[in-house]
Amino acid sequence: MEKSLPMNDCKAMKTERAINRMHSFIHGAALAALFYYRITTITTIARSSSRILLLPHLLIFTAELTLSFMWLLSQASLWNPVARTVYPERLPADEYLPSLDVFICTADPAKEPSLGVMNTVISALALDYPPTKLHLYLSDDGGSPVTLRALQLARSFAKLWIPFCRKYMVKNRCPQAYFLGEEIGGDSDSDDHFFIDKKAIEEAYEDFKICLGKIVAEADVGASRDHSPSIEVMRDDEEMPLVVYVAREKRPSHPHNFKAGALNVLLRVSGMMSNSPYILSLDCDMYCNDPASARQAMCFHLDPKLSQNLALVQFPQKFHNIRHNHDIYDAAMRFIWKKWDGLNGLRGPVLSGSGFYIKRQALYGTRKLQPNVDRDQLNEYYGSSKEFIKSINRNYKLNFPSTESMLKEVQLLASCSYDKGTKWGKEVGYRYFSVVEDYFTGFNLHIEGWITVYFAPSRPCFLGSSPISLGETLVQNMRWFVGLSQVALSKYSPFVYGDMRMSVLQRMVYIQLACYGIYFLPDYILALVPQLCLLAGVPLYPQVSSPFFAVFVFVFVSSQLKHAQEVLASGDSLRTWVNEQRVSVMKSLTSYSFAAANAILEKMGLSKASFVPTSKVTDDEVAKLYQMGKYDFQAPPIFMVILCTVYMLNLASLVVGLVRVLVNGKMNEMVMQAFLPLFGVVLHYPLMEGMVLRKDAGRVSPSVSLLSAVISSLVSAYAALAH
Repeated sequence: MEKSLPMNDCKAMKTERAINRMHSFIHGAALAALFYYRITTITTIARSSSRILLLPHLLIFTAELTLSFMWLLSQASLWNPVARTVYPERLPADEYLPSLDVFICTADPAKEPSLGVMNTVISALALDYPPTKLHLYLSDDGGSPVTLRALQLARSFAKLWIPFCRKYMVKNRCPQAYFLGEEIGGDSDSDDHFFIDKKAIEEAYEDFKICLGKIVAEADVGASRDHSPSIEVMRDDEEMPLVVYVAREKRPSHPHNFKAGALNVLLRVSGMMSNSPYILSLDCDMYCNDPASARQAMCFHLDPKLSQNLALVQFPQKFHNIRHNHDIYDAAMRFIWKKWDGLNGLRGPVLSGSGFYIKRQALYGTRKLQPNVDRDQLNEYYGSSKEFIKSINRNYKLNFPSTESMLKEVQLLASCSYDKGTKWGKEVGYRYFSVVEDYFTGFNLHIEGWITVYFAPSRPCFLGSSPISLGETLVQNMRWFVGLSQVALSKYSPFVYGDMRMSVLQRMVYIQLACYGIYFLPDYILALVPQLCLLAGVPLYPQVSSPFFAVFVFVFVSSQLKHAQEVLASGDSLRTWVNEQRVSVMKSLTSYSFAAANAILEKMGLSKASFVPTSKVTDDEVAKLYQMGKYDFQAPPIFMVILCTVYMLNLASLVVGLVRVLVNGKMNEMVMQAFLPLFGVVLHYPLMEGMVLRKDAGRVSPSVSLLSAVISSLVSAYAALAH
């Protein structure tokens, strides 16, 4: 290794930084002018005899203040975007590389089909890393015999698959994706042996699928919520990575702490066995698309300038089932990964659920321990297992539970009561407070002084599957934002928690994410109040002849152009810009509002957060609609009633209000107010299609359309008569 050469490099994205900062100053000045107009207008109304008009103006001002506050917070992640590069060829030789544990979590074989989970397992076993230093742990929270037998079968197939991948330098080492794709292999075009070997391995994969299908068909695929701990160690070949099946104990009377609880069990069990200093965490549907990711991550973890304080290297989550430039559900989360580029210029991105290489010691929280810590304090932190406590500071050493006493010790670590009375989930391991354990754990790591790195190579290192139906998308987002709202309303709120141990800009990012659900408030106001006032003939915006008219137009156009610029800079088209605008409002009116309500009710002790895995089973009809670019409106009825009612009310206000304005000659003072429902009706035209024009299975239910029409008609009639 050339010691003088760095293993990684980072460069400021100067063009994007200049655009972001210039827009920040100009847009901020326009917002200041807008606030001046609002404050003076509200003051004038408050002093006049028309105080009945004060409420709608105050509501609109509230919406504008909220949106401006969230915009201000968003500037932190745009201030200094940074791109990173790695040089894996400069890593030490294989014998000097640190060992690596891989954690994969699955919970329900009915919602997370075993074939997909096992493809993720096989792709991780085939990482380009020394096999003796690679260990895989599969957490089966459902305690299903199907998952255990499937894992045994997958490991047997991997014994054939891994040598084939290494021999022909296969890049995509997920067998399902490889056989569906066009990749052949390195230098294999002229190698007759390759085609013979490929046919043989493809036949072996087909046999694997048939055997797996029989296992699923013959067994109960349900998930258990009441079972003892079960641990199976699979190692009979020194050239194969260690594989360990872990089903932690679950009892209805004990809290299981969702995914964070499962990960902490893996952290303890792996600490007793392989005790690798670094851990790759994957969702069960997030397969390894590039075997080089482990070496790429080590280019940061082994960098002497970074390693002491580096907690994790985060790769972006990409999805193989998303249509490029026509992601109608905004499932690719483009805006998140662009935000992470900006966080690279701070102290690193938020921990993001899957596809990250994390340092074990960062999770153990050993920095908080005094050098002369006694046994009682260690037990308070890490629990009663003496063997596990010994493992915390020892060097890497394989330690399989070959004896009965050691097996009992490992099962103790996987018991449901082991965490009780300890610091697990509070100061040790993945944190329990919120169902978004990734956000909350990363937040605490940054407060403790750790830094993180975001690395997005040109070839995605991990590919998963994302919901391709509106219902799954909205429910998934509601779950996420319930967790974020939990944090925002708690003593751990980034507004106050952590004192001054985090920079202002980084804290702004955590505040923005925690408060993201508040977007429902301005969206509801702007989707209803101007429209109802248009029906009632009440102006809320400056006249066309007013100089402040240009201010409002500029703020709207400026925000839209900046969003479009970011989309185009990401390599997407303007169609993506439209889809993101549309789905963001849909999420806001449904997922965010229900998430905020649930978090408030939980805070009051009237409800409890829950976690339900997103189904990875793809319905053929839903997939067909997605490929055609049509929305599947078979979402929860309450969500669809809200969306359809708001749409119909906007349509009514546009038609009736515009006619009334033209008749009364008030276009000068109402033109901007008429533009808002026009923009909403055009942007959300697919809802009109779903209610009126479509006849397929994904259309809006007739009962939903009827109920929405009745509600919107009553509200519109009341507003019109109020005039």
